[in-house]
Amino acid sequence: MTEPPPITVPAGIPALEASTPAPVAALPELLVITGMSGAGRTRAAAVLEDLDWYVVDNLPAQLLTQLAGMMSAGPGGVHKLAAVVDVRGREFFADLVNVLDALREAGLGYRLLFLDASDAVLVQRFEAVRRPHPLQAGRRILDGIADERALLSGIRERADAVIDTTTLNVHDLAREVRLAVGGGDDDDDLKINVLSFGFKYGIPLDADHVVDVRFLANPYWITELRHLTGRDEPVRDYVLGLPGARLFVDRYVEALEPVLAGYLHEDKRYATLAVGCTGGKHRSVAVAEALAGALRERGRRVVVTHRDLGRE
Repeated sequence: MTEPPPITVPAGIPALEASTPAPVAALPELLVITGMSGAGRTRAAAVLEDLDWYVVDNLPAQLLTQLAGMMSAGPGGVHKLAAVVDVRGREFFADLVNVLDALREAGLGYRLLFLDASDAVLVQRFEAVRRPHPLQAGRRILDGIADERALLSGIRERADAVIDTTTLNVHDLAREVRLAVGGGDDDDDLKINVLSFGFKYGIPLDADHVVDVRFLANPYWITELRHLTGRDEPVRDYVLGLPGARLFVDRYVEALEPVLAGYLHEDKRYATLAVGCTGGKHRSVAVAEALAGALRERGRRVVVTHRDLGRE
């Protein structure tokens, strides 16, 4: 095996004793992901990207030292760095143990996440995608799996966290990954975008829900309100004072609760609620703001976007 290059600990990263594990919540963080082929490494990497980690897939082990040099405690640096290192690296993967030892000796803390699954499930997954195992080399899939297990046995013992994906679906795996990396409450929240729009400009393509508020009287036909928008107090008071407006907002938000809870259960982290009127200037804007306020009162994370505000 080749000797890994010398490591320079980047400025701003606290040195750790070799026997001291990296603090879970400390920044910057280095996470090494490895494990059995077919056990879900790619899905784990995608989850980390959604959590705002900088992720590098299929990295040769020797490049971990250079990758660590990208980390910085400064505001413009890389704070959360994840590298997927596995047997696809072929002869380069054999140096992983040496590189990990060198990282510890240099005082750079990291965590090692190992993904595993039963042989039977791994065989099923490879057969389902009709791709060979990286170490199969013309033999049976089981032969490649056996060689990989032997190669990874020492690495698995070093892991800070092991996730067995045998019985997990993609949503279960995402939850386990978030737990393993210590994702905070903010990471587990559903991000909601309440988007106002005008039907005459088309329904937003990314809308998960579309609400039509053209059942409310149009302020456009009131001379004093025509030049204003739903963000202006006179229009807002007019629209929300119309019969059924407040009742609609309250009942719609109530009806959304099981939907939003279901999104989280199914690992959907973003939702767009589109609120439309004719031109996207008066009614949809006022109601979108009211819906956003009601959702925030229930503890939801909400941003408001007015797509067609300002169009002629």
